[in-house]
Amino acid sequence: MNRVLGSKLWTKSFMAVSMCSFFIYLNVYMLSTAIPLYVKDALHGSEQQMGLAITLWSIGVVALRLLSGRWMDRYSLNMLSVWSIAVFLLGSSLYFGAAGIGFLLVVRMLHGGSFAVASTSTSTLAMRIIPDERKGEGISYFSLFMSVSMVLGPACGIYLWDKFEKGTVLFVVSAIVSGLALLCLLLVPSSKGVITSFKTHKRGKPAWRELVEPKVLPISLAGFMLSFSYSSLTSFISSYTEELNQAGMAGWFFIVFALIMMLSRLLVGRVYDRWGAGCIVYPGVCFFAIGMLALSVERSSMVLLLSAAVLGLGHGVLFPVFQTIAVEGISRKRRGIATSTFLLLFDIGFGAGSFVLGWIAAGAGYRTMFSIAGMTVLLSAAIYFWMVRPLAVSNPKPEEEIQSIQ
Repeated sequence: MNRVLGSKLWTKSFMAVSMCSFFIYLNVYMLSTAIPLYVKDALHGSEQQMGLAITLWSIGVVALRLLSGRWMDRYSLNMLSVWSIAVFLLGSSLYFGAAGIGFLLVVRMLHGGSFAVASTSTSTLAMRIIPDERKGEGISYFSLFMSVSMVLGPACGIYLWDKFEKGTVLFVVSAIVSGLALLCLLLVPSSKGVITSFKTHKRGKPAWRELVEPKVLPISLAGFMLSFSYSSLTSFISSYTEELNQAGMAGWFFIVFALIMMLSRLLVGRVYDRWGAGCIVYPGVCFFAIGMLALSVERSSMVLLLSAAVLGLGHGVLFPVFQTIAVEGISRKRRGIATSTFLLLFDIGFGAGSFVLGWIAAGAGYRTMFSIAGMTVLLSAAIYFWMVRPLAVSNPKPEEEIQSIQ
């Protein structure tokens, strides 16, 4: 695809919103690895309470994700982003006062809800900044910043928890990181053309179409299947490596996974813009399924790392492609809702996968669980072939052009 004038990607605004997203996800990944340890060691909580701290975070994310798209398309996108990250900063700061498990659980819900709005609004803001003719490339680079946080976040969280007692330094650093996210966002100029129209029911309640974009449900369902399968890695790899008497391999697994995912996202956008989604989706699904099946049949450390690389390649190409498909063919005023719809089903898939696959692991073992996770992700390819691909042909791109914020 030939580049045209005005198609500059690496603008100050794009860099600022990408760094903002990096700091948001760095905060989340730092705390996601350390909070269960904080509940167990500092608050002397049970395993059920450790799980509840994760569950309530997810409930906050899903509840606010559902509303975030409607808010973005009703109010100023920049203003909503600033306020949501400000609340995200507040949530990070409140961990200092979490001396009891009850208060911590409330903070987790607040933090998760603010993350849902902040991550959705910054992703939508990035899509408005990225030129349409470089949409695939731009989204893959934007998601690359999230991938870097996946490498640094868990390692930083575990290091700060192990190095300093009671999590005080960890919470200080997480609050500083949230503040940096807010600072980066303030460098992005306010976008014009704020949507003010808003359909409601007769009783003043928003129509369901103002909460969910029906056009992106098929690709969101494919994302649900990917997230369902992916949850088995983040939730159970540490326990699986302990079962194999290779506890030290869990960290290396995620490092290899994240590094390969980062490298794949450097290339996937250009491939998408030139050859389309089909040549990426099918190989990506196959890579992810093969990686899962490799985990289920082999126990050596070398195979663990090889499977991490294959899984990182699969996830690295699939997530940005699915997210790009979700906003293609969607009008400017509906892209916020489209983004929140896709991320909502992705979040639900992650939560459902953690529960269902955990239940399977408890009853049938990790090998069976990873086998089922590998077969589940194959449904993403089937959904793409039967439900998404036909829509891409029948639904042309919207006529209006989206102005880039330079």
